[in-house]
Amino acid sequence: MSTPNVVRLVPRARRTLDPALVVGAAIVVTLVLLALVSFVWTPYDPVAMDAGARLQRPGAQHWLGTDKFGRDVASQIMVGARTTLFVGLVSVGVATLVGVPLGILAAMGPRPLGLLLMRGTDILLAFPALLLAIMFSAVYGASTTVAMIAIGIATIPTFARVTRSGTLSVLRSEFVLAARAAGRRGPAIAVRHVLPNVVGLVIVQASVAFAMAILAEAALSFLGLGTPPPTPSWGRMLQESQEMLWSAPRLAVIPGVAIALAVLGFNLLGDGLRDLLDPRLEERS
Repeated sequence: MSTPNVVRLVPRARRTLDPALVVGAAIVVTLVLLALVSFVWTPYDPVAMDAGARLQRPGAQHWLGTDKFGRDVASQIMVGARTTLFVGLVSVGVATLVGVPLGILAAMGPRPLGLLLMRGTDILLAFPALLLAIMFSAVYGASTTVAMIAIGIATIPTFARVTRSGTLSVLRSEFVLAARAAGRRGPAIAVRHVLPNVVGLVIVQASVAFAMAILAEAALSFLGLGTPPPTPSWGRMLQESQEMLWSAPRLAVIPGVAIALAVLGFNLLGDGLRDLLDPRLEERS
């Protein structure tokens, strides 16, 4: 007797989480928790000056020491995380709300309109975020609001280009052609088919743009064009520590490491999300 053939089903290999995604998410979550905790608790008042506690080294009383004005560095780092994340969140939000519709419109609208919108983004790309912030500060004065608006406007072209590229790819798909054949209009196709399929690209771009916004905010505060005193800011902490580089280098190292970790965390998060949301990688696994 012949034995029947037995078909064995081989389970599909599961994709493991990218270490970059795990590390980036851990750093970002830590920064967010640090900022949230600063709303309800800090070791000391971050803006309170104590002449008798000037330039104390890290210890049990002051975990990261004090600066030249006697302010607690740990408290400033915590509140500075809140300021930095807030500026990044608002600026990236502005860029997303404006850039994504522009990108979809440039891809789905009439060709002359699309060319006009893309050439407009090319002109805007010629103005770096710092230069745009300097121009805004000269007109409206240095403030957190000016920094958020300037960084957001400077980031709009990137979101518009990424969204346009993703939209053009979606418009060539069979389900969009079927929707058009069924008589569905452009706005309905954009909301029902295009937007859900480009949201992954937008999320990845948002995480990368957040890192750039953190750098831009720190640079603006360092130049005196960002968050005004006495509100703590990592960039201004770097600026105030310049004259203490030899006597108390930790005053520059601590906010510098905080900025570097924040940028690294969002960049790793963006790389990990790109790999996770890329359907081509799913097909290879």
